Amino acid sequence: MSIQSYIREIGRGKDGAKALSRLQASELMGMILDGHVNDLQLGAFCLAMRIKGETEQEMSGFLDAVQARLNYLSSPESDKPVIVIPSYNGARRLPVLTPLLGLLLAREGFAVLIHGSTTENSRISSQEVLRELGVLPAAFACDLKASELVFVKTDLISPGLQKLLDIRRTVGLRNSAHSMVKLIQPVRPTENLNHPKPMLITSYTHPEYAVSMRKTLELTFGNALLLRGCEGEPVADLRRAPAYTVIRDGLIQFEREAQKGSIPSSEIFSDELNAKTIAAYTKKILDESLPTPKSILEQIELIKISCLKK
Repeated sequence: MSIQSYIREIGRGKDGAKALSRLQASELMGMILDGHVNDLQLGAFCLAMRIKGETEQEMSGFLDAVQARLNYLSSPESDKPVIVIPSYNGARRLPVLTPLLGLLLAREGFAVLIHGSTTENSRISSQEVLRELGVLPAAFACDLKASELVFVKTDLISPGLQKLLDIRRTVGLRNSAHSMVKLIQPVRPTENLNHPKPMLITSYTHPEYAVSMRKTLELTFGNALLLRGCEGEPVADLRRAPAYTVIRDGLIQFEREAQKGSIPSSEIFSDELNAKTIAAYTKKILDESLPTPKSILEQIELIKISCLKK
């Protein structure tokens, strides 16, 4: 089908639009990623899908197309899986502690990959905090190593996805790419059957996304720890433990309900909120001048348990 035909299918409004099959969605996203659509068609696609909403089959098809075109990073030979953490939301009310989570996991012996890009100027990103911590974006698709954290920008692993993300700055609305980047797996599959598959640590912002992301991970046979994000970031909220779902090879292993209640964020972090102060706070936890927040310790233990061989 042509891009015009696909837009006619998905562009008839919330009630009149037709859902695409997984194969159709893959073909459509392939056209977009390969640059076979003009800017007007790309904008029409983004708005049509925003109004219609993606089905799990469509999202799986989109991911099929993305995965076939990614610039992959290589995983180390290790008995521990690579931990993949998408970081796209940033934070504005609480410190963004995705870098802390990644560095603590690297300390546990995991190879950790954080990928992301800045999609909103009003938020503090993981990239900014990592820069203050001396972790700069990788310049190429490098080999991952145990006990090390690597940060890569989205345009390194998928220029096409980055172009889709950048549309938000023009039209002011999220599009399908903002969901896709939270589900991609940019670590090259290994032929060693004894080598553990990468574990994705990813998050949702609204309850309806918990359902759609879980179903997409089931359809794509994903390994993931899915949680209610802290301002959208896949790290436990400092004030209380979030809800968790652990998925292995597309099957739900177990679920944990969110902790009720909270404490004021000022009791945890009272400094001016910027990348420098968040990095300083992170360093104090890493050098044990401050204790690691209980909710993050619990998240790390849950990740370790989830990564154990079945």
